[in-house]
Amino acid sequence: MGAPRKAKRGIPPKSDFNSWYPSIIEIADLVDKRYPIKGMDVWKPYGLKAMSLIDSLARNQMSLTNHHEHRFPLLVPENLLDKENKLVSRLKAAREAGVDPSELRMDEEDSGFKKEVYWVTHGGENELESPMFLRPTSETPMYTMFSLWVRSHSDLPLKTFQIVNTFRYETKQTRSFIRVREIHFFEAHTVHADEGGATDQIAEDATMVQNILHDLCLPSLVSKRPVWDTFPGAWYTMAADVVMPNGRTLQVATYHHYRDQWAKAFDLKYEDSNGMTQFCHQTTFGMSERLLGSLVGMHGDDQGLIMPPAVAPYQVVLLPIAAHVRDDVIPEIHAISDRLNEAGIRTIVDERDVRPGVKHYDWEIKGVPIRLELGPRDIDSGNCIISERTGSKYEAPISNIVKSVNAALISVAEELRNRATMHFSELVSELPEISKDQEGFHFSSPIEDGKVYSFPFCGSDSDAEILEKLSGLTMLGECAEEYEEARNCVMTGIPTTKKQHLARMY
Repeated sequence: MGAPRKAKRGIPPKSDFNSWYPSIIEIADLVDKRYPIKGMDVWKPYGLKAMSLIDSLARNQMSLTNHHEHRFPLLVPENLLDKENKLVSRLKAAREAGVDPSELRMDEEDSGFKKEVYWVTHGGENELESPMFLRPTSETPMYTMFSLWVRSHSDLPLKTFQIVNTFRYETKQTRSFIRVREIHFFEAHTVHADEGGATDQIAEDATMVQNILHDLCLPSLVSKRPVWDTFPGAWYTMAADVVMPNGRTLQVATYHHYRDQWAKAFDLKYEDSNGMTQFCHQTTFGMSERLLGSLVGMHGDDQGLIMPPAVAPYQVVLLPIAAHVRDDVIPEIHAISDRLNEAGIRTIVDERDVRPGVKHYDWEIKGVPIRLELGPRDIDSGNCIISERTGSKYEAPISNIVKSVNAALISVAEELRNRATMHFSELVSELPEISKDQEGFHFSSPIEDGKVYSFPFCGSDSDAEILEKLSGLTMLGECAEEYEEARNCVMTGIPTTKKQHLARMY
């Protein structure tokens, strides 16, 4: 076979995803990666607008569920990090030892974020008595304040969120939106009177995640992370993963049930209706610009991006045709633009003095869902040409343009969902059968690169470790969606409805 063909303007073909993805990020003008700190990209207006619209989806879900936006400081004193590390280390060690955390005491603490944070040691020319660090996440500063705010059961539930930048010294290979050192981070933190309230919040988080992913036209795998992949400070962790075109899974959302473990560390208590003092229970819900990276990877093609209508910076681009021939073309197209904008449809008119083909290519690369063309013939006929970025092209009456464009946006979104679902189903396969002989375990057929494998599983941690070593893949955890009918576990042979996935993860 010959070398893979090049798409237009030097974009590698999407079949070469590892080259296509970083190229399209810059060609589509989402970010500039040339800033002299690795993993810290400069957001361009188009990328920033798309991210802001994703944030709006999150804010809307927060508003519907009575969360209130806060903004906590960027700098955190070292002594608070030490408190977090002590807690996380103890919980991690207790989990590994199979004992209650309260039974364990440790002299040395080595877990938590300490190895990943950026330190601030000077204020101007003065060395700080106590170093500070840039927040890697916000449990520590938030819970320090929560313990001051919560006094009575009437103060609960406390439901907060913030959208801020967090900083982690990522030592692995950085990749725009996927693995960075300055993270555009959404985090919701809640405080409840008891475990049941926190459990209900986890269910609410799960619904919010799916609502957001629906608007982004992204199917996902939702799993309860295995013990060894659970945040050590959590009782359990749920995660939503998107399957990228190369078969790797990308974790785009996590929500953690903390029980009262963090409350005990931060003295977060309340007085109940009987006058008794109780420790609170807590949850955390987090997302990042990985959502933008996932829709870029999932929906783009050889011609560029395809933006889901819900978060497209421009949902419609209006292109005047032969405007030099008739003076009424530009006024008419602006009148259409005004009608669309008044209807809440994000619209731009491209009046650049360049060839129509250049305009088509540019907006195709940016993935604008709808392209609308209007020239003298269209004005005379009362119809204009609507081109959907997903491929459809047809005439629509100018007099009813708002209704036509809204229908077109729905059509693009549905097509993206269908394509993503088909892609998802093609990449998720049943795990080959497993047999055992004197030499060990064997698959009945080879494990394919770029595949995610599903299988029934109710085995032990040691069984899971065998599967990971045998496949070279990672266990995502117990799938939230079980089999409709019981199947035999691939390791124990015991009938179970529990489903697991093996995948190569980012």
